[in-house]
Amino acid sequence: MADMADIRIRKRKRMRAKEIKAFSSELENILGVKVFTEDDPVDLAESSEFDLLFVGSDIIGIVLNGRPFLTVRGVIKYKPIKRFVTVDMGAVPFITNGADCMGPGIVEADPSIAAGDLVWIRDMKNKMPLAIGIAERSGSELAEKKPGKAVKSIHNVGDKLWKTGE
Repeated sequence: MADMADIRIRKRKRMRAKEIKAFSSELENILGVKVFTEDDPVDLAESSEFDLLFVGSDIIGIVLNGRPFLTVRGVIKYKPIKRFVTVDMGAVPFITNGADCMGPGIVEADPSIAAGDLVWIRDMKNKMPLAIGIAERSGSELAEKKPGKAVKSIHNVGDKLWKTGE
């Protein structure tokens, strides 16, 4: 992951109701919860790593290769019930420092996850979101705790994207 020392946000513009609805229904399908609606002021902006979704002044989502997903703040706000990977408390400091999620630290994963899916990582004790990333394995494989990289981290608590929302 490139250092996001400066998240450059460009071309921020209000999305049309139809576009908002397309993103929100896709997010609802993959996350199992209602997110923003076409009645919310949703903006799309370009940044260096991926496009950003704003609701009002909060960056609540990203769009990576055309696929929307929530940021850590978005996960906190909408509390998804799917696409999670749960890690033991020993993994937390690494994940919150931007490390990829390794197989042995995983205690649970949504079985509906496919390799290549965007997922959110949470801690075992508080179920608080720590990061979002791209699953390198399916949900059932993630739960097998095999060594090696399991989720490639793309955004975590405390990174530049998180700080932009403070």
